[in-house]
Amino acid sequence: MIDAEFVERLIRAVDESGIDTVEIRRGATRVRISKTPPPAPVRTEAAAGSVAGVVESPASGDPATAASVESTAAGDSGGDEQPATTLIEIKSPMVGTFYRAGAPGAPPYVDTGQRISEGDTLCIIEAMKLMNEFESEISGTIEEILVQDGEPVEYGQVLFRVAPV
Repeated sequence: MIDAEFVERLIRAVDESGIDTVEIRRGATRVRISKTPPPAPVRTEAAAGSVAGVVESPASGDPATAASVESTAAGDSGGDEQPATTLIEIKSPMVGTFYRAGAPGAPPYVDTGQRISEGDTLCIIEAMKLMNEFESEISGTIEEILVQDGEPVEYGQVLFRVAPV
């Protein structure tokens, strides 16, 4: 258990430093303090032939630990009445360096075609020498991984496309 006085001191230390986010785990208790507010839900228009949904807030109540999720439906502009396939876009909530695995030479957390469940680790984004693990907020199948290992990523950049179950 983490006491309130410790959390208050931690908040002051983060506020007075150049650190943006800090996470402490003691047993089953986890405290995450972040200066950066979570992104607000935004409605955006996608490319012609597709419709974008609303960015969903992560259900865990800890928006800083999960990537933003956006639902898109890719339609056929030919006018056919075929059902559209729906993919969920998982976006980076921060600027940093994308890593598919926990260590050099280790197997990646996820691969294309792999079935994932809510809570599965998808990747790590390193920001200011802090390694931030990102967990899935949805269950589905990884359809695309849009970033290469070791590449820099921007805030809001699409990292994965997932077919929900």
